[in-house]
Amino acid sequence: MPFARAIDAEIHYEDTGGDGPVVLLGHEFFMDTTMFAAQVTALTPDFRIVTWDARGHGRTRDEGLPFTYWTAARDALTVLDHLGVQRAVVGGSSQGGFSALRTALLSPDRVAALVLIATEAHPATPLERETAHRFLDRWAGPGPRYLLAEHLAGRLIGDDPWYCTMWAQRWVTRDPRATEAAANCLLTRDDILERLCEIACPALVIHPSRASVPRRNALELARRLRDSRFLEIDGAHQAVTMTHPAEVNAALHAFLTELAPSS
Repeated sequence: MPFARAIDAEIHYEDTGGDGPVVLLGHEFFMDTTMFAAQVTALTPDFRIVTWDARGHGRTRDEGLPFTYWTAARDALTVLDHLGVQRAVVGGSSQGGFSALRTALLSPDRVAALVLIATEAHPATPLERETAHRFLDRWAGPGPRYLLAEHLAGRLIGDDPWYCTMWAQRWVTRDPRATEAAANCLLTRDDILERLCEIACPALVIHPSRASVPRRNALELARRLRDSRFLEIDGAHQAVTMTHPAEVNAALHAFLTELAPSS
């Protein structure tokens, strides 16, 4: 099983290999690398797709210590270092996008372009923090969690019964406290709106119309980035890479193909 070693974690990743331009993708909160299965299938072998598990998720091994999305950005760079990749398209869904934006700010010479799905540059609002803390308190409590898992699946995925059941079953078998540090990272993330003007690389912003990220925030993200394209996918929730793969894959392939000569 492939891991890239950070100072205090072993970051699990999956790599399709090949000679195509490298695309590094980070996943949604509570999910893992498998949420990009459809993109891996559609984009290889034209592109080398590398997906990675964030701290507190999937198969990544960490000590449960507090961290930020700047830490996660360094984890992304650690994966690239481990693979000997100097420059890549970097992106992700929701928290994967939070990390990708900070990767571009930390190391702009290594980020050829950004793919930002259901993400934003805003911090969490007080209402979002309050709602999330109520959910997480119940999640870590002694009661049955399957109903909570079903509720979460509906919010992230929508009305796809196969994916909702699959993810709900995965979540209830995990240690309920495994994502505590990751949840704190999510809810206390910093505001980087004013720094978006520093990012000069091209960016593809994909906004599912039923995402938890407000449309106005996604539009502001696209507007403040110097060179961005904006695509809204109607009716989709956060996990749009799984539920609407045709639209996502077509947009990604067109964007990446346009970049290929320079990346």
